[in-house]
Amino acid sequence: MAEEQVSKDEQVGFHKGALTTLAKEREEMVKVVQVVEQLMQMHVKALKDLGVDLEEQAKKIAETAKSEGKPIEDMLK
Repeated sequence: MAEEQVSKDEQVGFHKGALTTLAKEREEMVKVVQVVEQLMQMHVKALKDLGVDLEEQAKKIAETAKSEGKPIEDMLK
């Protein structure tokens, strides 16, 4: 029955520490997303250099999906 009570200062410290840790994790996640984006852009450029027009393909898929009344996500499968 003797529950351990945590002081307000300890609670504040805990939450501040958690926010600091989460902010650092978010920064690292942003770095990962940036690397992934750079790699994707590299592949898009390589395809473009090979004559593949991804924008045109995306337009065709969107038009087909619209005319068939299907979500674009279903057309990409």
